[in-house]
Amino acid sequence: MACTEKLNVYLANLAVWNIKLHNLHWNVTGHFFKSLHEYTETLYEGAFEAFDSVAEVLKMRGEMPLSTMKDYLAHATIQEVQPKAFAGRETVEMIQADMLALKALATEIRNEAAGNDDFEVQALFEGFIAEFSKQLWFIRAMQTKSECGCRSH
Repeated sequence: MACTEKLNVYLANLAVWNIKLHNLHWNVTGHFFKSLHEYTETLYEGAFEAFDSVAEVLKMRGEMPLSTMKDYLAHATIQEVQPKAFAGRETVEMIQADMLALKALATEIRNEAAGNDDFEVQALFEGFIAEFSKQLWFIRAMQTKSECGCRSH
């Protein structure tokens, strides 16, 4: 897959993930509602910033970024989820799975860019990878059993 194609897949994933995070944000329930509600808001704000940055990189290259929901859904590897009441554990597990997929694609794009001396894309995606590593650490901490023997989410 050419760099432009991979960038557009990444862009599509960010678009779908942004909407999915809003769905989780609005519909998470349970004891950890407030903390997960706030966490998903932080994530979708970051996803939108990354979304804009990837589209701008495509434009700087004279390429046309995908720009319709139809195209995003056709190219994304992140899957939508139907709205319902989401338990905290389910919410965290979905976020983790999507982050792992996004980080894997970001790493692939970064490595390809590094091999082609494409420093702008390399630097941008190194930032994405670092942020996913940090967020995945947060998620692992959320999934750790607390001292009382309870799950922390």
